[in-house]
Amino acid sequence: MRLVATCMFGMEKLLGEEIDRLGLQRTETIDGRVYFEGEEKDIPRANIHLRCAERVLICLGSFPADTYTALFDGTAALPWEEWIGRADAFPVKGHAIKSRLFSVPDCQRIIKKAVVRRLESKYGISYFPEGGVRYQIEFFLFKDVATLMVDTSGVALHKRGYRPVAGDAPMRETLAAAIAMMTHPRENVLFWDPMCGSGTIAIEAAMIVTGRAPGLGRAFAGEAFARLPKKLWEQAREEARAGVRTDSAFEAYASDIDEDILDLTYETALRAGVEPHLKIFAADVRRLKKEDRRGTVVCNPPYGGRMGEMKEVEQLYRDMGKAFRDLAPWQVYILTSCDYFEKLYGKRADRIRKLYNGMIPCNLYQYLKA
Repeated sequence: MRLVATCMFGMEKLLGEEIDRLGLQRTETIDGRVYFEGEEKDIPRANIHLRCAERVLICLGSFPADTYTALFDGTAALPWEEWIGRADAFPVKGHAIKSRLFSVPDCQRIIKKAVVRRLESKYGISYFPEGGVRYQIEFFLFKDVATLMVDTSGVALHKRGYRPVAGDAPMRETLAAAIAMMTHPRENVLFWDPMCGSGTIAIEAAMIVTGRAPGLGRAFAGEAFARLPKKLWEQAREEARAGVRTDSAFEAYASDIDEDILDLTYETALRAGVEPHLKIFAADVRRLKKEDRRGTVVCNPPYGGRMGEMKEVEQLYRDMGKAFRDLAPWQVYILTSCDYFEKLYGKRADRIRKLYNGMIPCNLYQYLKA
């Protein structure tokens, strides 16, 4: 069975490595998508374990589609009846990029008609009440090739279920996990986010080190699919629970100058099940002092928007450069959309990784010897 995990741009390599660790075979990687082979039992496993994925979808097929006739015929040739029952709902949504068929509403209408035609011929009925299980059909038209899929995740996977409410400009949990993964968090190295907000980066780092699967506390659309029985989901959750390390000595600091947000940080860590691994306190990033042990500092400072805000942000970056100067040999990772950050910070990064914070292009500046 061909499956695909979607992700934000820049996270494909990390997602592919996660798929490898699940023992699954990758087949293709394009921007924002990693294709792999799996069985029914691997759909729950992927949904529960993948930290960087936004969705896990079943690929029913791909075919050339530079005309609406080709799109209709290709869609109608796919085995929709293997998943969708006669009473089930099957809405359609998708994207068209660099293709002759660029109208998404027109493509939605054609695909819907083609699926109905296929199901009519298989079930011998002409009316579909669509009151049963919801099978969200997604299409991806890229360079005149259509890929038709069924979403098994439902609510996007970055919504782990542990965040009670979002603070200002919340970072997606998937991005936080990707950043944490790039820092290689481990038990013998202090992990410190000195501008933690609701604590997402530190929480995801703690979940990684303690082996807590990101999807353990939520439900998925695929749990209602007839072809994915309850026992598969129970087995996947049992496997995930067995992987949690309750004896981990990992420690993370989550600090912020805004004392009012720290109650939210604590509640979020508690809901995520990693509160014992976090020390949460108020502190000014400009006065950060290293401790006599190995450490990694990771932060997502303000980016600035309006001119007045940008001046304040620029000064903050200068102050961070001065404050972090004495952190060596600690490592420092800073995510920002400011493309002249290094000039303000006063030091060139050892590595730069391009990522997207939502729709905002950013760079992760990596200082491997602060």
